[in-house]
Amino acid sequence: MSLRILIVDDSATIRNLVRTFIESNTEWQVCGEAENGRVAVEKVSELKPQAVILDLSMPVMNGLDAAREIARIDSKVQMVLFTMHVSNELRRYAEAVGIKDVISKSEKIGERLIGTLRALCAREFPAT
Repeated sequence: MSLRILIVDDSATIRNLVRTFIESNTEWQVCGEAENGRVAVEKVSELKPQAVILDLSMPVMNGLDAAREIARIDSKVQMVLFTMHVSNELRRYAEAVGIKDVISKSEKIGERLIGTLRALCAREFPAT
């Protein structure tokens, strides 16, 4: 399955690391990047990704507010929150706005991030 992913983080370094990891370890395509939630919402409309990796703390619009708007645009987009600030309260709030999982940037991101995306998208976009 070729998955189209949008990476959203205010750090160009983080976006580049996530892009490099995804492209080196999967057959997926990173279709775009955004530096804040407002740009992410615009890019979802333009690029039509199947998955969005969102940072929580960003200027202009944070990841939770962006997720709420993205879910209105396309309810099938699979969203993952990628943040340093993980808590049970954040997980509940993230779920309420359409985010499927919250992943800590302090964890070994590779296997967890890719495993989560594989599982979420396999359910929503089964191979034909």
